Amino acid sequence: PLARAGHPVIAADFSPAMLNAVREGIAHYGLQGLLQARELAWADDWEAAGVMPKSVDAAIASRSIATENLADALLKLDHTARRRCCITLVTGASPRIDTAVMDAIGAVYTNGCDYVYAFNILVGLGAAPEVRYIDSPRRDTFDSLEAGVEDFSRMLEGGNEGRLDELRSYLAAHMVENPHAGEPGSKGVPQGRYMLDHERIVRWAFLSWQPRNLG
Repeated sequence: PLARAGHPVIAADFSPAMLNAVREGIAHYGLQGLLQARELAWADDWEAAGVMPKSVDAAIASRSIATENLADALLKLDHTARRRCCITLVTGASPRIDTAVMDAIGAVYTNGCDYVYAFNILVGLGAAPEVRYIDSPRRDTFDSLEAGVEDFSRMLEGGNEGRLDELRSYLAAHMVENPHAGEPGSKGVPQGRYMLDHERIVRWAFLSWQPRNLG
């Protein structure tokens, strides 16, 4: 959307498949010269890849900071942007996990604290990060009980494999007809016949700050 509005954009990702999707968008919308797709990971040397200090107005990393060195990632964003840095990080469990289901069947899961770490790192480096929250509703749909069990079993992290029977019982008790079955879902895939009787909410923390040449 930024490139289609006339703004030059550098789209960086370490996944060739994701970059191919960007290139398809470039060709489809005629964005050659406005949108650049570059294969670039957090651990790479950004300057060597041509992403120079203060080369963009805004540096945005949405749901994409998957790195062992969070502080280094934040510093790279800060060094690259002139006016604003913006990131989003999940505030609790993985967005792939329905915590209501996991709690109901007695399964354990990990709550992430990266957004707290990021805030503390930025404050420690002298920034004044602003924090807001984005609630993202999710609906997991499926065509049969067994299809739902197969899908939701991905949420059973290490040590939870023995909870499969409890998961099946929970889904059987809480699955309802999906009034939008067959319609495209949020990812464009047709929705299944059934869904759960509750809406899953994923909360993201939106942190933004003015670049300061931190570190």
